[in-house]
Amino acid sequence: MWVPGDASTAAPELPPNARRLPITPQLHALLTIIRDKDTPRSDFIFYSDRVIRLLVEEGLNHLPVVDHTVMTPTGLPYKGVSFQGRICGVSILRAGEAMEAGLRECCRSVRIGKILIQRDEETAQPKLFYAKLPEDINERWVLLLDPMLATGGSAIQAIQVLVDHGVKADKILFLNMIASPEGLKNVWDAFPDVHVISAWVDTKLSDQQYILPGLGDYGDRYYSG
Repeated sequence: MWVPGDASTAAPELPPNARRLPITPQLHALLTIIRDKDTPRSDFIFYSDRVIRLLVEEGLNHLPVVDHTVMTPTGLPYKGVSFQGRICGVSILRAGEAMEAGLRECCRSVRIGKILIQRDEETAQPKLFYAKLPEDINERWVLLLDPMLATGGSAIQAIQVLVDHGVKADKILFLNMIASPEGLKNVWDAFPDVHVISAWVDTKLSDQQYILPGLGDYGDRYYSG
């Protein structure tokens, strides 16, 4: 029988607005592969995409549903549910774009916006450089996409952009693959109504603000190898 290792059993307590995927042998194995510095780019992309798909599926579980009865081919009714409201995705460039395909695989024809946030060299703070969002985004549930949550600076800035465009904080689901405890706390302090779903929560941030043990620069490994 598989037993979680130290990385699982020592997982930090999460803020009330944060969730992580259930610890399973499959998830543990997938993350082991993409953390390995010797994993080739093709495998990194393949196994990352599998984790992203799990994240998107979990995110969809948090959307509201309403009762919906359908007639089956046997002539009998089935009392089911259907999603309530429309959704869209918003990726934080550039690494967040890697998560768009996983969202499209689960939600056909989903609209996707993009936000570019970079570090301001003068102030050392995240700064908005570009935002292209659906015109009716204020009427939708938003799945915000970024693989890594380190300090939370970029995520908080992106959430503020969405709120400024009329999106209610409690209709934002921030999906990330690996988060730091510090980043989760920072998002909670800034936007406690935002739902945060992580595949894994790592130990801490380094003095240089890198997630430990982490997996390196996600965008570089996904796009450049």
